[in-house]
Amino acid sequence: MQIKIKHITTETVSCSSCKACCCRLEVMIISETGVPKKYISFDKWGGETMLRLSDGWCAALDRETMMCTIYENRPWICREFEMGSYECVTQRAEVN
Repeated sequence: MQIKIKHITTETVSCSSCKACCCRLEVMIISETGVPKKYISFDKWGGETMLRLSDGWCAALDRETMMCTIYENRPWICREFEMGSYECVTQRAEVN
């Protein structure tokens, strides 16, 4: 049985070509990394999440550079979401 591949990309993902697609995803804060309180929101169950602005983007994202303003204190999930990983490439394809 053959498995059809839906998305094949030759695009190289790097900091200079990042579209910050992951910064539109809901991010649960599940460990203490020092996220400043002004960037924390609470879901309907009381769980901590990264605050997203009315347009859906993470409040910690610098809109001019498309880089995280709290990189050293970013949530664990953001640390695990690797640039160029399958998840990253899939999210970029959904946005384009």
